[in-house]
Amino acid sequence: MTFSGKVILITGASLGIGRATAIHLAELGAKLALTGRNVTNLQSVSKECEAVSKSKPLLITGEMANEQDVKNIIDSTIKHYSRLDVLINNAGIWEMGSIENTSLEQYDRIFNVNVRAVYQLTMLAVPHLIESKGNIINISSICGLRSFGGILAYSMSKSAIDQMTGCVALELASKGVRVNSVDPGVIITDIHKRSGMDDEAYDRFLERAKETHALGRPGNAEEVAKAIAFLASEESSYITGVNLPVDGGRHVMCPR
Repeated sequence: MTFSGKVILITGASLGIGRATAIHLAELGAKLALTGRNVTNLQSVSKECEAVSKSKPLLITGEMANEQDVKNIIDSTIKHYSRLDVLINNAGIWEMGSIENTSLEQYDRIFNVNVRAVYQLTMLAVPHLIESKGNIINISSICGLRSFGGILAYSMSKSAIDQMTGCVALELASKGVRVNSVDPGVIITDIHKRSGMDDEAYDRFLERAKETHALGRPGNAEEVAKAIAFLASEESSYITGVNLPVDGGRHVMCPR
């Protein structure tokens, strides 16, 4: 598997799955454009990528909920590299809340980042991906495939991404562009703590994951990164419209 000469744009690349994906693809020879809100974290990831590839990524900061920032992501990538081969829509936010206590403000915040920004960035990237016969990888969640209480708006946003994956795959197949998503289960990153979960609650959450995942443990970001790389590569050239669970078997489990 190689990405030599391929230009790959990864949103939310400063932490977690985005960071692990950037480093893994750098090892495989990709030219990277990395976005995130935190300049310091992006620079740290850039150094890690350079250490394994000797190629410096393009770094683009901005807010995914800001239309102009999203447009700047594409414009800056094309200006720098003159092409785009793979778009990895990874940036997203996670927040708790049920139908009884999720405000419209929270709903809008989640959907603006997790869905609207992905729609806009994909729309802007498509002409360049058609030209390169490239592909799109959306980072969804097992919450998009299965129903769970207490994370309603987040789960709805990921279901939207899974549906978008299939629809856009159909729309772009005749133009040589593949579109797939990965749907991670519980992955050890800092997304839950960043969203307000304290250390004690997070420890309980990870302990519970041993029972809710068939393989008996939560996953790590590197395992998701490898699945993303496969779907982005020519190794998956006959795969499109797939929502791939990377969840230790959680999607096939039922309570007993």
